[in-house]
Amino acid sequence: MYRTWVILRHTFLDSVVQPIYTMLMLLGIAILVIFTMLPFFTLGEDTVMFKSVGLDIIQLLVLVVTLFATSRSIFDEIEDRSMLTLMSKPVHKWEVLVGKYLGIITAAGLAILVMGIVLALCTWWRIPTDYLLRANSLDDTEVQRLHDLRLMHLAVLVPSMIVSWLQISVLAAIGVALSTRFSLVVNLPAVILIYIAGNLTRFLEPIWGDVAGSALEGRSFILKALAQVLSVALPFLEHFDLREAGITGRIALPGTIFANDPSAFAPSAVWASVGFAFIYALCYATFALLAGMVMFQNRELGGAEG
Repeated sequence: MYRTWVILRHTFLDSVVQPIYTMLMLLGIAILVIFTMLPFFTLGEDTVMFKSVGLDIIQLLVLVVTLFATSRSIFDEIEDRSMLTLMSKPVHKWEVLVGKYLGIITAAGLAILVMGIVLALCTWWRIPTDYLLRANSLDDTEVQRLHDLRLMHLAVLVPSMIVSWLQISVLAAIGVALSTRFSLVVNLPAVILIYIAGNLTRFLEPIWGDVAGSALEGRSFILKALAQVLSVALPFLEHFDLREAGITGRIALPGTIFANDPSAFAPSAVWASVGFAFIYALCYATFALLAGMVMFQNRELGGAEG
């Protein structure tokens, strides 16, 4: 465990000192600050739109920097023979793989945390303008409404940030596994394609799922079997989609004006979705890392194979 921790720490530090890490984080912060000052003309839903766009920006930028880190995490060290030096120490290959993966997702978590705090502050600042409320009002009713709106919007940002990090962790596991065999040129577009396919797997379930009997009529056995295999092999990224509850919806926070709102989501339901997403991310990341371990075991560590 100590050796894994050392590799984790080294990989984390190596990831955060990369120029692209700092550049994309500053770019994300700048975009969030600029968007805070812009109206979205959504007739009362400007805050919702701002949160949605902000979360998408954070996820995109962190995903890019994470994929660059995963793509070079193992392959480059094998090619420049530094992996030989590492493996000459009393360390196992699985410790290298797990340590590098944990270091990369820790760096991704830090980036999400920093930009998430900026997004939360920007959301807090623009709520009075979006809802036509006075930030320094003396009306107790208006003050209470502003407080509850701010609290509710910030409360839904936290689970949304967590599932974004879980989704990136799943894709990072795939990237680390592929980096045992493939360079950045192959790894990066491959993970991006898997990301796109993972967002489309939600449309495969009606093909093989047990929906209505009439819906399955006319489907060939091969088509249904192929759809089921793809649904299992590809990451089912719909599990990380909290847009309905975490962005466009409201949470029935106790003690607020939304506590008795019949259309609001219960906090327990939102966190149950986060818990399920965590379990799925853990299982899929383990599966991906095990596949990477199989490819890593027979990998020549002295440089390019062949």
